[in-house]
Amino acid sequence: MREGGREQGDRDVVLEVKGLQKTFRIGFLRKRVEAVRGVDFAVRKGEIFGLLGPNGAGKTTTIKSILRLIFPSAGTIRIFGLPPERRESMHRVGYMPENPYVYQYLKPLEFLDLCGRLMGMKAKERAERAEAMLEQVGLAHAKDRPIGKFSKGMMQRVGLAQALLHDPELLVLDEPMSGLDPLGRKEIRDILLEQRRRGKTLVFTSHILSDVEMLCDRVVILQRGKVTARGKLSELLASDVAHAEVELAGVEAAVREALEGVAGAELHDAEARLLVTVEEAQLNAVLRAALDGGARVVAVRPQRRSLEALFVEEAAKGAKDPEPEGGAAEARPD
Repeated sequence: MREGGREQGDRDVVLEVKGLQKTFRIGFLRKRVEAVRGVDFAVRKGEIFGLLGPNGAGKTTTIKSILRLIFPSAGTIRIFGLPPERRESMHRVGYMPENPYVYQYLKPLEFLDLCGRLMGMKAKERAERAEAMLEQVGLAHAKDRPIGKFSKGMMQRVGLAQALLHDPELLVLDEPMSGLDPLGRKEIRDILLEQRRRGKTLVFTSHILSDVEMLCDRVVILQRGKVTARGKLSELLASDVAHAEVELAGVEAAVREALEGVAGAELHDAEARLLVTVEEAQLNAVLRAALDGGARVVAVRPQRRSLEALFVEEAAKGAKDPEPEGGAAEARPD
């Protein structure tokens, strides 16, 4: 399937963005700033899709354009095959902003009831769903506490609860892990994976690349308002040269010297162990040197390029590109 374009058989495309552009006029002189420059991608039913990039890359501007919170300068957007201004498409979408704004004096149940009313939910359904969502995001213990007393992480959970309240088919989440401790991040990851198991489609941004690697089926990487990389993570992280890490114990000085002589081998001490990273073509040489010298092979682990390494590579490429007219910008820093 062509990314960002609809072809015959693409009935499972939930969100389609094609040729998206957004230009802002800022300051007294109305300086022209190109925030998004021809972004294309398509999100399929039942997948978790990552929208990645450094601050100012255009992620939040893209999301706000999809949700009609700002209006694109050019391009087309389709949600369930319909333009986003159609209520029947947006009614099937749940949105969590990076910094959820919540009325500080309301309690969680009161806030969710308000959100449910805005979505046209019946009173009984609102009450049942609100209780269930607070339980799901781990806030049942705080349902009688004013939201203004909540921590940043608890506010994120309230934001996720309201996004899930009406059981949307498409979830759009801007930095859903922001402000959460490691346990909280795991709990939210489990919730998102459960949504996918239920057939929901998720689009989210995150600077926590380890979470992206664990969650996402496909990603696009934005740099200065343009897509610089896209595809399945398994394909993007595949390297032309495969590496392996060999963990050794009982390494004597003579063995270390032999290992240092293996072309391209990198040695790292880890307590009583020695870790040797090497291209797979040199793996046999490392194992022979270790075993001949009496060292014990604890493990041999294949290595792949990390998402962080890919991210840094794409950022370096983006830094070489000509600066867009007026510079890159977001509707607000993301």
